[in-house]
Amino acid sequence: MKRSLLAHNALMAATFALVLSPAALAATPSQTPLTAPPPAVVAAASPGEEAPVAQQFTLANGMTLIVRPDRRAPTVAHMLWVRVGSMDEVDGTSGVAHALEHMMFKGTPDLKPGEFSRRVAALGGRDNAFTSRDATAYHQQVPSHQLEAMMRLEADRFARTQWADEEFVREIEVIKEERRQRTEESPRARMFEALNAMVFQANPYRRPIVGWMSDLDAMTPDDVREFYRRWYSPTNAAVVIAGDVDVAQVRALAEDIYGRIPARALPARKPREEPLQVGPRKLEFRAVADQALVALAWKAPRWTGEGDAGDGSQQDALALTVLSAVLDGYSGARLERALVQGSGAGGKRVADTAGASYGLMGRGPQLFLLSAVPARGVTPEMTTAALKSEIERIAREGVSEAELRRVKTQWTASEIYKLDSVFNQARELGSYWINGMPVDTGDRLMKLLQGVTAAQVQSVAQRYFSDEQLTTGVLVPEPGRRETATPAAAGNRPALRH
Repeated sequence: MKRSLLAHNALMAATFALVLSPAALAATPSQTPLTAPPPAVVAAASPGEEAPVAQQFTLANGMTLIVRPDRRAPTVAHMLWVRVGSMDEVDGTSGVAHALEHMMFKGTPDLKPGEFSRRVAALGGRDNAFTSRDATAYHQQVPSHQLEAMMRLEADRFARTQWADEEFVREIEVIKEERRQRTEESPRARMFEALNAMVFQANPYRRPIVGWMSDLDAMTPDDVREFYRRWYSPTNAAVVIAGDVDVAQVRALAEDIYGRIPARALPARKPREEPLQVGPRKLEFRAVADQALVALAWKAPRWTGEGDAGDGSQQDALALTVLSAVLDGYSGARLERALVQGSGAGGKRVADTAGASYGLMGRGPQLFLLSAVPARGVTPEMTTAALKSEIERIAREGVSEAELRRVKTQWTASEIYKLDSVFNQARELGSYWINGMPVDTGDRLMKLLQGVTAAQVQSVAQRYFSDEQLTTGVLVPEPGRRETATPAAAGNRPALRH
């Protein structure tokens, strides 16, 4: 599968949005988890002009404000990030973070359901939201002269959201339909959901972002309201603004508009550490499907932005990022050449598609994933062996300097193209904040990745891919199998918002 580096860029990640279904791990390029690093937040500047930089402030009530000026067009991206996602849920209420995201569009004391988006459209803008394991984010893009009006709308929603029980009853059916269409009607998505639940045992990443259907069936309006009261405090939120703005003016507006929202104490976040895996795990997921699918998942260290020079796990995280890009970071990378084009050992084409991904960063543990769809006549076992052999080859022989140069050159190019979107700039700044990182993380990360050596890449290939830490998922096609999912009749399906 040919994929650009931009297709791997975050939101994110990590792991990023609910709209990125688990099927994406093997099916859709633009929805595949991170293999390239998130582009650095670097401004494009005219010759002789110094590039503007992002600045971060703390408002009087503890809310964070991040502003990144970009004067190239009279538009602005406005994002409200809340550091709460599916990982903050408890068993029995899976999907509540995402349900709250939906309900945030259902009104305030002064706005009727759906009125928020109509007001944004009247300002000449567009809006949406997403939920991930780590965060929930609400975003708009409006003409820069409408920024103040946009801020007042979002601040009102954040502080005073409310809805009638009847609105929740209707909206939960939309969410169930979202789960049906994106998960239950896709054998690949269901296989990845089951694999994820096997990989993680104690960590809340094991639960699907959209929630288990039984939890959605049992969810109540008060479950969602309680989640809102617990987590939607200014001290747990950040406003990120990128575009045609003056930093001082935006700061004054934010203090006046957002800084007035009363702060509330946050509940303690208890550690939920994943126990050490002490042997291989394997899942065979049987479903009505046209083709098999193989996924190999290894737990890997996450990059926290600390220990740049001396911390071994931090250096390993950077090297694993480069390794994933060598395997699948550009057209004609190693997995495509060896498995799809058939240039590997034996010269046989063994897969229709093959890919690699690595999370790099997030609030919870990360995975290094290899996946492939076996070619006709090729067994999942053969495909699994071919995927492993590419890691083993790098462990034995290393990677060439030419490969490293190509990966790093493409990363540099992605920095330039990314800057065309103020939304991408705001999204990256927000994702760094969610992970507790400063606004210059992008610049620093890119410099660190440029310094990763071939020896470091070979070293992580030798140390992180034992069967002891491997979880394998195989989608086994059974054309005659009777599916148990009960999707809604096509004529009765509610429209999805995402």
